[in-house]
Amino acid sequence: MSIERQKVEVKQHWEQETCGTRGIEADERREFFQTLTVQRYLVDSHIPDWARFYRGRGKDLLEIGVGAGTDFVNWARNGARAVGIDLTDAGVALTKERLALEGLDAVVQRGDAESLDFPDESFDIVYSYGVLHHTPNTPRAFREAYRVLRPGGTLLAMIYRANSWTGALLWAMHYAAKLDPLHTPREAIYNFLESPGTKAYTKAEARALMCEFSSIKLDVVLLAGDTLSMRPSAKYQGLAHRLAWRLYPRDVIRRFGRPLGLGLLIEAVK
Repeated sequence: MSIERQKVEVKQHWEQETCGTRGIEADERREFFQTLTVQRYLVDSHIPDWARFYRGRGKDLLEIGVGAGTDFVNWARNGARAVGIDLTDAGVALTKERLALEGLDAVVQRGDAESLDFPDESFDIVYSYGVLHHTPNTPRAFREAYRVLRPGGTLLAMIYRANSWTGALLWAMHYAAKLDPLHTPREAIYNFLESPGTKAYTKAEARALMCEFSSIKLDVVLLAGDTLSMRPSAKYQGLAHRLAWRLYPRDVIRRFGRPLGLGLLIEAVK
């Protein structure tokens, strides 16, 4: 499949269901967005302490992949001169709606992580949570993030790790359970996690993506897929899947399983 065709399929996936909106319904829009916020920081409780949205005050910030706008709105609330892009019309529309409801001033537009429409050295912070592993040419996306950062600027990104509970679960469900074990968890993530072609990396591979940066900090965190804390999608509604959700030892994973978390948090300085 060509890169352009892959990108079309990724866009189609996220147009149908913006990340974090599954199963959330509310008659009133402010209530809807408030529920999105509560759910996001309940499931990914590490985000506020890691992102430290206050550090954006008075700085030029680019978010790559705004999704439903929860983090982006927090950057704007905290005084960042925020610009957000998303591959999808749905993500752009949701984020603009949230900004309007709160009376916040920020720029949101369609954009491609692999070809950022901004001059060199335009931003102090580039933020991208759970996005860059979805674009077909992830190394190019990291190079673009580096290009638009000013010297001394910071990249904050989360990408997926190959050696994770989520990868093992997907491998068990899609390969081992079908007596087809001659695949890897990385292949399971690529073929079955979210949009088509989702990639996952080791720490060494992540560092290679950022070889131009002057300093890199990495941290591993558990995500919803590791603890089965998300609402199951339509393809996981069978009896076996419902039993797995009910019996899964998520409390044990939360307590002891962080070293095999799916999330790889990156803080890199240009």
